[in-house]
Amino acid sequence: MTTNPGRAAHPLDMFALFRRWPASTARNLVYTALWSSALGVFVSGCFILLGARVTLPIPRLLGMVLLTSNTVGFLIHGGLALLRRYFPAAAARRSPALRLCQMLVIEASVVIGFTVPDALLRGANPFTALLIDGALAPILPMGIVITAITMTILAVNERRMARETATALQQQQIAEAGRLLAEARLRTLQAQIEPHFLYNTLSNVVSLIGSEPARAKHMLERLIDFLRASLSASRAEQTTLGAELDLAGAYLDLLAVRMGARLRWRIEAHGACRDLQIAPMLIQPLVENAVMHGIEPKLEGGEIVVRAACDDGLLRIDVSDDGMGLGNAPPRPGGGVGLSNLRERLRSLHGNKAQLQLFENQAAGVTSRLLIPLSPTLDPA
Repeated sequence: MTTNPGRAAHPLDMFALFRRWPASTARNLVYTALWSSALGVFVSGCFILLGARVTLPIPRLLGMVLLTSNTVGFLIHGGLALLRRYFPAAAARRSPALRLCQMLVIEASVVIGFTVPDALLRGANPFTALLIDGALAPILPMGIVITAITMTILAVNERRMARETATALQQQQIAEAGRLLAEARLRTLQAQIEPHFLYNTLSNVVSLIGSEPARAKHMLERLIDFLRASLSASRAEQTTLGAELDLAGAYLDLLAVRMGARLRWRIEAHGACRDLQIAPMLIQPLVENAVMHGIEPKLEGGEIVVRAACDDGLLRIDVSDDGMGLGNAPPRPGGGVGLSNLRERLRSLHGNKAQLQLFENQAAGVTSRLLIPLSPTLDPA
């Protein structure tokens, strides 16, 4: 994140109230009119209060002050804007040559602003007023003072913008590092298939080869499908809901061969939702959790149902089981880590717009619900 050298802060940006209006050309022009008018009125008031002799009526004096101060202000505004536009590299690195040009522009703006409008209103030649009538001599010191004040304000604003840019960049880097850490943790979990799951599956294949070769072949094919899908998901940034459901189906089909009648499963999804792009491996942890904590500890087994639907700008994914229920299954090593990592990943992907909810089913078991916000361009409705 870098500052745009073509658009600098305005002096009024020193005050937090004026920073609420985002920087733009129109905003800066309005601010220049406010700033110049306020300074002109302030300086005139100081002269009057200090006893300076005023020969003009107050309304006319005020008009002359506003004309002069705004002429000076807009000349400075335009001159500095041109420097930033035609020398953007110098503006970005704040070179000494640019500083010198800025001071010359401000000094020239003060001289022109204090003499030209007054001379034109009197019908005099501005150049004659400057060079012959001696108007230049008292204006130059005033120009030096105004130049010093303006350059100080520019430096203060530049330092403030540099601090804000550095802070914003640091916050962005921290957020990105947190997101990458969450992704790395989950990718590690994604790439790791529990050894006992792989060993048990291969052991079942070996035991079935002699007695039930068809079942052994089916189990081996589904294991290959599952491993291929898991590897692809662990390397992808995005996948489709349909691919995630197919991965869950391959996993459940594998377990159904091993567990037999103790595991029944089905997947229900609206056709329009299957093509939605989502982050990979969001459903698999819920399915594994339902098997390990719901169905496996239950002697007679049970059923797992995966449902996906799109409602009110949200993708809703439910993984339900009729197993042991919350708190009834015996504790397992590492229990709860998968769901905790999933919540952290959802937070890094979608902030507070995504949710993971757990419900105790009225009959038996648990429902895990994912709520993921839909992009307007992907909403099938």
